[in-house]
Amino acid sequence: MSSFLYYSIFILCSTFLYSIDGVIIRQFVRSGGKTENLSHLHFFFHDILGGKNPTSVRIIGPPNGTAAGFGSTMMIDNALTEEQDRASKLVGRAQGFYSVASQQADEFALLMVMNFVFVEGKYKGSSISILGRNPVLNDVREMPVVGGTGQFRSARGYALAHTVWFDANTGDAIVEYNVYVSES
Repeated sequence: MSSFLYYSIFILCSTFLYSIDGVIIRQFVRSGGKTENLSHLHFFFHDILGGKNPTSVRIIGPPNGTAAGFGSTMMIDNALTEEQDRASKLVGRAQGFYSVASQQADEFALLMVMNFVFVEGKYKGSSISILGRNPVLNDVREMPVVGGTGQFRSARGYALAHTVWFDANTGDAIVEYNVYVSES
């Protein structure tokens, strides 16, 4: 009877160890056999449409008769700073464009195509590429990281955007970004 008990425990433990080993192997294979370093980056995006030195300019206007500015496209070269204050330390630039992608005013969303290019700190010279839908009326929006350069070559991850300030008269905005991304 005791040998049956030992045999049963051995089989049970072997099955458990095999399943743990399988999970570890699958994670190793998914990562291409490399250890991934995950980084959290935090900064503020300054989208300035008005004034003498706008950082966002309209390059395509909406077709006549379209609702909610559908099709409008803005080219950007926006400052990324450490703090919400525009005069705080510059850590990078957001370069690319965004377009009004939804026709429904109650579901206002942008298509964001941009690179976060870092000019300071340990990521100087590296960039992160974002391509995704930004439903700006939501408090927090998630967009995918689809690649990068330098320390972020072949990066993947996501960016969380939260508008901390918006001027309805000028369209200027400050958006807080928390980016979670793999490093090479």
